[in-house]
Amino acid sequence: MKILILGAGQVGRTAAYNLALEPANEVTVVDTDEQVLRDLQDRIDIRVVAGHASHPSVLESAGIADTDILIALTISDEVNIVACQIAHTLYRTPTRIARIRAAEYTARPGLFVEGALAVDVWISPEELVTDYIIHLLSNPGALQVVDFADGRVQLVGVRARPEGSLVGKPLRILREHLPGTDARVAAIYREERLIAADGDTVIAENDEIFFVAARDDLAKMLAELRRREPAVRKLVIAGGGNIGLRLARALEQTHQIKLIERDPRRARQASELLQNAIVLQGDAADEELLIEENIDSADVFASLTNSDEANVMSAMLARRLGARRVMALINRPAYGELMESRNIDVVISPQTITIGSLLAHVRRGDIVRVHSLRRGAAEAIEVVVHGTAERSRVIGRRVEDVDLPGGASIIAIARGEQVIMAHHDTLIETEDHLIVFLSDRRHIEAVEQLFQGEN
Repeated sequence: MKILILGAGQVGRTAAYNLALEPANEVTVVDTDEQVLRDLQDRIDIRVVAGHASHPSVLESAGIADTDILIALTISDEVNIVACQIAHTLYRTPTRIARIRAAEYTARPGLFVEGALAVDVWISPEELVTDYIIHLLSNPGALQVVDFADGRVQLVGVRARPEGSLVGKPLRILREHLPGTDARVAAIYREERLIAADGDTVIAENDEIFFVAARDDLAKMLAELRRREPAVRKLVIAGGGNIGLRLARALEQTHQIKLIERDPRRARQASELLQNAIVLQGDAADEELLIEENIDSADVFASLTNSDEANVMSAMLARRLGARRVMALINRPAYGELMESRNIDVVISPQTITIGSLLAHVRRGDIVRVHSLRRGAAEAIEVVVHGTAERSRVIGRRVEDVDLPGGASIIAIARGEQVIMAHHDTLIETEDHLIVFLSDRRHIEAVEQLFQGEN
């Protein structure tokens, strides 16, 4: 598959890296910064073209004529839209995806439809990250919460703590602890290594556990692995940029929000846009300011500025001063890995969150949802199976008989409104939505081929 990525910023580079890992993809990246392109080409096997992303001559040099998917991820909404329009008008590029940040565009339902602007799919990293944080705040104690089957099934990552009733005990007793509740542990990581998750596996303190459960059973399962935490009421947000402001606006009617913004102009704009939230102009890494604003009474401190360093420092300071739980937005993968072992409870990676949305539109077969896990090392997908038992490699078969590659497992099935935890003898039916966990995302091509329907 030929994929053309426009823009080599953080999101563009992450997309290029993830897509180039898959042997079936031929990836080309366009950007105006030749040095960034050279650095990127030194790291991964891609083709690069220097130039303006919406110029037809540049697109032609990049191979737009036979491109299967155009992904426009520059920092300019207008450039992304124009590039998609040119790709459609001049070259009939089959799939066109654009990064759109401004709500002025996305809030108009008639813009991105057939016969209007030629954008098949638009994504907003800021909106995706905001929704992701809201999910985390709704499930105190979780490291990651992702949706499948329109939210009926959720996959959750959590760190096991000694107060959890399942900690120190084998997984087989889960049914005794939660009668009438169906949940399944998909993977356990102990000291960064994947270990077996069968009935005899004993949960240890600090294990990173991924489990799947129906939405209504989520809180019960979380309580098995760590102490039940009270609902989030008081939230302090550092940073009044796109993400911080979106989050404050989404939650100010139901939560006590304080937003700290260093830039006076942004702070003034935020105060005009927010109705119930308190806006403070100042530095979130100012110890005196945090003490004065009673940071020790905050349920969550979320540092969401555009500086990794500022986010790390303010989050660690807030933790030291007594905030119950701290989150930090971190763009650099190396920083994220380092901070997860420190005093920051949750590291939020915009690239990891965004790439899942992109991959759902790039994957072959009927893959309708993709979530990147553990900083991109693992992946969970939702795939719909079509056809008949005679012409499918999965329909009419038990889960244990499906020929999945190593490290992949079917963990749940959404069948209509019903949610089924997948066991070895569960029979797969046509139109089932299968939730598949891959501990090694390099096997995704084999999984795609398996679920491509007729063989």
